[in-house]
Amino acid sequence: MASLAAPRTASGPHSRATTPGAHTVAPAAPPARSASPVTTAATTPAVSPARLVRSVRHLGPNWYASVMGTAIVANAGAALPVDVPGLRTVCAAVWALSLAMLLVLLAARTLHWIHHRDQARVHLMDPAVAPFYGCLSMALLAVGGGAMIVGRDWIGLPAALALDTVLFTAGTVIGLAAAVAVPYLMVVHHKIESASPVWLLPVVAPMVSAALGPLLVPHLPAGQAQQTLLVACYAMFGLSLLATLVMLPLVFGRLVTGGPLPLALTPTLLLVLGPLGQSTTAANKFADVAPGVLPAPYAHGFAAFAVLYGVPVTGFALLWLALAGAMVLRARRRGMGFAMTFWAFTFPVGTCVTGAEGLAAHTGLAAFRWLAVGLYVLLVAAWLVAGFHTVRGLLSGALLAGPGSAPTTAPGAPRPATARTR
Repeated sequence: MASLAAPRTASGPHSRATTPGAHTVAPAAPPARSASPVTTAATTPAVSPARLVRSVRHLGPNWYASVMGTAIVANAGAALPVDVPGLRTVCAAVWALSLAMLLVLLAARTLHWIHHRDQARVHLMDPAVAPFYGCLSMALLAVGGGAMIVGRDWIGLPAALALDTVLFTAGTVIGLAAAVAVPYLMVVHHKIESASPVWLLPVVAPMVSAALGPLLVPHLPAGQAQQTLLVACYAMFGLSLLATLVMLPLVFGRLVTGGPLPLALTPTLLLVLGPLGQSTTAANKFADVAPGVLPAPYAHGFAAFAVLYGVPVTGFALLWLALAGAMVLRARRRGMGFAMTFWAFTFPVGTCVTGAEGLAAHTGLAAFRWLAVGLYVLLVAAWLVAGFHTVRGLLSGALLAGPGSAPTTAPGAPRPATARTR
């Protein structure tokens, strides 16, 4: 998931350029003391194209989780059922950051696929890495939905609608493809002895489409177009929910029979919150949009379903949050350090925030308002911790130095057979 650290270039007046791809020419005489340092710096690029290409060799799809985690901070914060002065402006800035991160990461991953196809194939054949391709879909969807929720404050509604339409369409297509392709690879090519929470990543992506698709419904022509999109979102809700119900018992059974996960994988236990919180969010969004789109009996049914489904699922999500939190504290006491899996503390918790926000709106209960606020505080704290360590790791080169930053291989899963080259 990370890339190789590029060799350092020697510095000083008598050193020769060692930037990969550049010609090395020995000077006939030492440069004069009066030589302009500005001129010297201008003739030696800080980052050469070859060095940039090498730096993305091990950049895997798990990095999209940082975009998801950043976008959900903005999306959930903008809909909090409390009035906090300046919060919406801050959320708009965080959304802009998530958009910038997405663009940079898409460019870096494009370089990865063009120049390091061998490593990309290794990622696809690694049962610990392949499920993270669902994160690409969710990153596109989260940023696109954020454009309609809060980004429109800065870029205007027409631009936000256009951006969300593109990102929602691309994210949904990629998410549906990943929901089929990744399980296919797991069955046909991956040899796995025990379950991992990362299995949920490709199948939860359609649930994100289901939760964010209703944002576009009011902007479609009335009648068939609106109804088709809403029903399609409901179908993706069922697709993701049933797939989750198939996989979740395997994950819990792995914990009961196999014991705690390895330390670096422990944060992935919070991934279970993703389909729980996102499905609750989707049910509430259906209830918001259905009136005026579907016939009255169905519209009223969605309103009842949002509460009858969302309340018990939120209860189970809180149970799982407590269990996962206890496992994380145990792992921390045993020396768990930072890994990119820390981003699992962000987006899944954020979906529980948006789920609680929807229940607060449909029940009018203050308990759900305060639950949303409490979970949002937890989300922001987790985002700050994960973001700080990620930036520090990037600046130091530790996260771009090799497979140490890749997701730890799932218990019982074989390691990739292709050796890493430098």
